[in-house]
Amino acid sequence: MEYTLICISILLVFMVISLFIKLDRLEGRMKAMQYKLDRLVKQSDIPENPINDDLRQLIKEGKDVKAVKKARETLGLSLVEGKKYIDKLKMEDT
Repeated sequence: MEYTLICISILLVFMVISLFIKLDRLEGRMKAMQYKLDRLVKQSDIPENPINDDLRQLIKEGKDVKAVKKARETLGLSLVEGKKYIDKLKMEDT
């Protein structure tokens, strides 16, 4: 009985580790794709998202939290993604 539980526990640990490794690889691939998309947008004449003007105005007014909230609502981002999006806009304006 104990042997079976130990084997199942070890199997679960390996499965969790495997999932974390796959997740890490996927995140790396997503970052590479985002980098490529950013470069393509810069090279083409695709207009910037119109919401960015409103977000920049909120940032200038010191309302970063409202800017993150608006970015999340409009673009469907998570909290972390929204914060990164606003930080990126800040860096571009600097």
